[in-house]
Amino acid sequence: VSMENKNNVTEFVLHGLTQDKTVAKVCFSIFLAFYVTIILGNLLIIITIKTMEQLNSPMYFFLSYLSFLDICYSTITAPKLIHDLLVEKKTISFVGCIAQLFAGHFFGCTEIFLLTVMAYDRCIAICKPLHYTNIVTKRVCGGLVVASWAGGFVHSMVQTLLAIQLPFCGPNEIDHYFCDVHPLLKLACTDTYIISVSVAANSGVISLSCFVVLVVSYAVILVSLRARSSEGRLKALYTCASHITVVVLFLGPCIFIYMRPSTTFSADKMVAVFYTIITPMLNPLIYTLRNEEVKNAMKKLWSRKV
Repeated sequence: VSMENKNNVTEFVLHGLTQDKTVAKVCFSIFLAFYVTIILGNLLIIITIKTMEQLNSPMYFFLSYLSFLDICYSTITAPKLIHDLLVEKKTISFVGCIAQLFAGHFFGCTEIFLLTVMAYDRCIAICKPLHYTNIVTKRVCGGLVVASWAGGFVHSMVQTLLAIQLPFCGPNEIDHYFCDVHPLLKLACTDTYIISVSVAANSGVISLSCFVVLVVSYAVILVSLRARSSEGRLKALYTCASHITVVVLFLGPCIFIYMRPSTTFSADKMVAVFYTIITPMLNPLIYTLRNEEVKNAMKKLWSRKV
């Protein structure tokens, strides 16, 4: 009620990815295929890890939660994007817009924290293999996952509270395919400098701190590998390669979008497509194609079902 009294905007009009109807139909088929791949690929990883006993290590415990987050994160934007590609007027209610903003930052930030936790896990596994099972216990794994969810919730609450206090008096057109902080700040009928700095600081502190932890973790890994044989180095680096690839694909675009003042660029939509849809689709392929244990477990699961 207070939000409705404060604003005379009850809905927003999204510009979507394209205004060209022919291109929109092509994009509809492509993104529908992408979304189905995201759901099926990540569900397959979750079922495989939960079913096969040989995948009971902390690394696969975290991977199952990463797949779950990929499903949730892409579901925040992909179905709406796919639907809007076939309709003339792309609208979203004010409440729906705020809910999408909250959920997007919640699942996205939780995934960043989880990727950081996975780097810590790899660091302990490679640098202290003899003490690994005593350090990274089931209780510790559970606590790290809960902490990731809690961190994502706090971050998204801050972003949402900053957004809902803004007055919107028109226009109500968002040049994007989903609701996010920067496009909303652009529409606010007030000076948004302090809020935009707060938004950038909130996202920046999280992105930078996670990036520092990731860099330090892999620096420690590289230093510890100097004392090993070339075969041992290759094996250790091979186990980290999938995680490094996912981090670069996900965290890189997020840093580009959120670690800057409240400005919008023409490339923002394409970059957003990358971390909201492309990366969640590629994660199952990255982790299965480069991981013999997961591939063998999937083969056993398939033969068991057959």
